[in-house]
Amino acid sequence: MRRWLVHCRRAAGTAARRAARSPLALLAQALVIGMAVALPLLLHLCVQNLSRAAGQSGADPRITLFLVAGSNAEVAQALAARLAAHAAVAGHRYVPRDEALVELRERHGLPDLSDLLPGNPLPDAFTVRARDLDPAALEALRAEVAGWPGVAEAHLDAAWARQLQAGLAFARALAIGIAALLALVLVASAFAVSALQASRDREDIAVSRLLGASATFVRRPFVYLALAVGAAGGAIALGLSALCLRAAEGPLQALVSLYGGQFALVGATPAESVTLVGGCALLAALGSWLAATAHLRRADRAHA
Repeated sequence: MRRWLVHCRRAAGTAARRAARSPLALLAQALVIGMAVALPLLLHLCVQNLSRAAGQSGADPRITLFLVAGSNAEVAQALAARLAAHAAVAGHRYVPRDEALVELRERHGLPDLSDLLPGNPLPDAFTVRARDLDPAALEALRAEVAGWPGVAEAHLDAAWARQLQAGLAFARALAIGIAALLALVLVASAFAVSALQASRDREDIAVSRLLGASATFVRRPFVYLALAVGAAGGAIALGLSALCLRAAEGPLQALVSLYGGQFALVGATPAESVTLVGGCALLAALGSWLAATAHLRRADRAHA
């Protein structure tokens, strides 16, 4: 164990000396990683914020419960209590038939319908907001409440929910695709930088191998340096995304306030931040490990 710690300390010292020889090049590599990773990160955060905004907006799909004709106040009260206690219901509103007739007349600019109709043909109703906007969950809730006593019909306009979920699913898939592509770019970038470093230090590496240094000992400084550069790139990506969100928050607040609402953009969570920085570090280390391994194999074949 002590010997392994000594080797790790020596490798860290070697990596620090290599970093001191070319700090600007490594800084540029970290900046490139950060700017590249910030793109899928911002797309992911936008999808997360849009999904959260949809849950807070008043434009979410509603389930309309039409009560059986001639239902009394007790039936309406029983349904209201049952809706209030349901875990999948975010809110509900009772719409008496007279109020529904007035809303219909005002919404469509119709004349007084009481002069044209012998009576009010509209039933009493409830409008129900669901907690889960997934179309399957909405349909399951609609089917459940449709079978409750006192409910004649339950209607759901899930077109809006389907369109929203399809758009968010497309954005998530796009973010995953961009992230996968940029992960390959990150590995290739780390490979190229480490290959240049190995080529520049090939004499020192050859001497180390002649003195009996193992391939792991030779690769370790490259991997350590790549871990640091990758982690720095991930931290830069987090900073850039936070700056972009902060720049957009002011105009967004002004826009939302015009509609009488409040909404604040949310950045990456601590778990997402740790995953991002760790992922960037590991991908950079992978590229560096591959480059060092390829260099050692070529060198070993040349001296064979």
